[in-house]
Amino acid sequence: MEYSQATQRTIAYIEEQLMEEISLECLPSTAGYSKYHLSRIFKQETGFTIGEYIRIRRLAMAASYLMYSNVSILTIAVTLQFQSQEAFTRAFKEVYALPPGKYRKVMQSLNMMEEEHYMETVEQVKGWVLSGANPELYKFHTDDKVFHSGNRSGVLYSTTASANHGQFATMMQGFQAADYKGKRLKMSCYLKTADATKCGAWMRIDNGTGDTIQFDNMDQRSVTGSTEWNHYSIVLDVPEEGYSIYFGVLLIGSGKVWADGFRFEEVDNKVPSTNMLTQEHLSNHPTNLDFSME
Repeated sequence: MEYSQATQRTIAYIEEQLMEEISLECLPSTAGYSKYHLSRIFKQETGFTIGEYIRIRRLAMAASYLMYSNVSILTIAVTLQFQSQEAFTRAFKEVYALPPGKYRKVMQSLNMMEEEHYMETVEQVKGWVLSGANPELYKFHTDDKVFHSGNRSGVLYSTTASANHGQFATMMQGFQAADYKGKRLKMSCYLKTADATKCGAWMRIDNGTGDTIQFDNMDQRSVTGSTEWNHYSIVLDVPEEGYSIYFGVLLIGSGKVWADGFRFEEVDNKVPSTNMLTQEHLSNHPTNLDFSME
């Protein structure tokens, strides 16, 4: 049973309907599961109920409208399916700690200051680095115009890279594995793409000598072309000899990818590992030693 496909289909449907009334009764048929089973899967995968996810995404869109348009608060509330301006204000304040009007004034003022500062300095993203085979062909920074939740995402895009699969870069970071030894670790995030040749989230676990002992870069389920926000996850076991954990988002060739909402959690063995280095992919015996055509 491939839980992530059900979650991805559900999120894709929600993203298309955010400005429309969403009937929760339609979602099970979209994902191919019963309402109860889909609700359980969605919560397990994303950490949110379906209703909570819809609310958070609508509020994130509202935050973007408030920062980058002069559309009235009432219009924003109605467009995003809130029953009244008062209901919208209460919901927005719960998430962003400010009422919509004050948020608009504060964020528009901050954006002007950040744009002036950005003209003078190269932006550094705390905790993250740009790496890969051809980092000089790519740029990585935060984007406060396109985000899944909160008020900004990380964006990686090519500047002169072609669709050649030999050129790639990654936004990444690493941390010590000590707290996760002997556990099965799930990393999840949301990705959005524009004209991407090939991209995906990745995670690897190294031992003390720097050898990679667990790894997945979504190579067999990569994201291509232009896609709206969707949920992706990687599950790896952290062996006792695990020393460091690295993760990020990989972009191969040209295009652009936004990343948001990274989350780490311990899961049990019922959640299948996505490790690409497993020995299960190896044959039991050597085959075709004489290169026969049969």
